[in-house]
Amino acid sequence: MTLENKYVGLILALSSSFLIGTSFIITKLGLLDAARTHGGSAGESYSYLQNHKWWAGMVTMVLGEVANFLAYAYAPAILVTPLGAGSVVVSAVLASFFLKEELGPEGKVGAALCIIGSVVIILHAPAEPDIKTVDEILAFALQPAFLIYMILVAVVSLTLIYKVAPIWGKRSMMVYISICSLVGSVSVMAVKGFGTAMRVTFTGDNQFVYPSTYVFLLTVIGCAMVQLNYFNKALDLFSTNRVTPIYYVFFSTATIIASVLLFKGFSQASARDVVSMFCGFLTIFVGVFQLNSHKQSPSGHAGGASMDKFGGSSRRNSLSAAGLATALVNEAQLLKTFDEESAPLRETDHDDSD
Repeated sequence: MTLENKYVGLILALSSSFLIGTSFIITKLGLLDAARTHGGSAGESYSYLQNHKWWAGMVTMVLGEVANFLAYAYAPAILVTPLGAGSVVVSAVLASFFLKEELGPEGKVGAALCIIGSVVIILHAPAEPDIKTVDEILAFALQPAFLIYMILVAVVSLTLIYKVAPIWGKRSMMVYISICSLVGSVSVMAVKGFGTAMRVTFTGDNQFVYPSTYVFLLTVIGCAMVQLNYFNKALDLFSTNRVTPIYYVFFSTATIIASVLLFKGFSQASARDVVSMFCGFLTIFVGVFQLNSHKQSPSGHAGGASMDKFGGSSRRNSLSAAGLATALVNEAQLLKTFDEESAPLRETDHDDSD
């Protein structure tokens, strides 16, 4: 007896959250080891490339993003996307053990809320139509409701990029976050299409003979490039503690709207399931805000900030349909942040050794 696609996707989504959350801890441990072993700046000397823990972290991250990609091929996006918050919980809990980061009462409450909200969503998430070919998804995408959404996303995004961002982009993080969230919701739907094409192809029905498969692939690549650009701008200009929860809420909300319009996810769901789903979303949103409201290392040094900036990007990348590409490109920037903020700690360790 085989598992239903929904449960296969659920297992992949939960595995992705665990792997991505764990990858941050392993990678950070590798960076710390490289800094202690070789001294100086791990990022500038590329000494981390000689560290087995760092490579283990990168491999774990890649596996997590692959699992996240496959999850969209099997389960509804309305189920997979909110479960991305699991990586926040995993990294926060593991950091308290392996990096000696203080989770604190607010962090513990936030982690509990994320878990509770995830369970509610798992129990009440609506099913999607049984897709047999990639052209079926394209037919859904050409329905009036979703076409109107696509047009609105294009108009609003272009307005924000060319009219609003040059003036307000450096003053308000909402500009860049809105661009990433709107474009990201479209990329998730495209990943759903391309992932489904791969899944059906693996069963023996080749979907790469259809032009729609390549339409979805090109859409994923195009949206990923836009997300990457403006996501990095938000990271450069604003606090990670502020960007993380707000981006999560905006991205998840936009993805839910896009998924409902594309597959009419709530059309056959009961009122109880609909209300329960939104309560689950709200619970996770509050939990993510709680987790990001209190982050510091027990020593009070800058290491806590370094962890947050390094880990925050990995967590948000898991929410993106093109998370793997974004995470790999951001690696240099993350290493630079780690080096800058861990420098005082290295100097302190050097002084103590003297």
